Amino acid sequence: QVQLVESGGGLVQPGGSLRLSCAASESISSLNVMGWNRQAPGKQRELVASITSGGYTNYVDFVKGRFTIARDNAKNTVYLQMNSLKPEDTAVYYCNLKYSAFHQYWGQGTQVTVSS
Repeated sequence: QVQLVESGGGLVQPGGSLRLSCAASESISSLNVMGWNRQAPGKQRELVASITSGGYTNYVDFVKGRFTIARDNAKNTVYLQMNSLKPEDTAVYYCNLKYSAFHQYWGQGTQVTVSS
């Protein structure tokens, strides 16, 4: 069973930056998609960004130009660099490792709070 451990969350002022990390307990070099999703209180979990094993990235409109997803297969880690943070970015951010619709893993989540 693959374990995903997120880190890097915290409290930041609007306009600030955070870098989230997700470390996998096993190799992530095989064919897969890794991504970050977030969930704010009372709202549905939503996709933020994803990156395939081949390096193809996808971002939802509300983070384009501000967030960057990257992966380091040698370190079994995926990152989410978040710049120009806004209060509406406040949520619990979850790491996802997906091999198929029937085979995927989730991290425990890390809290990101953007407030002055």
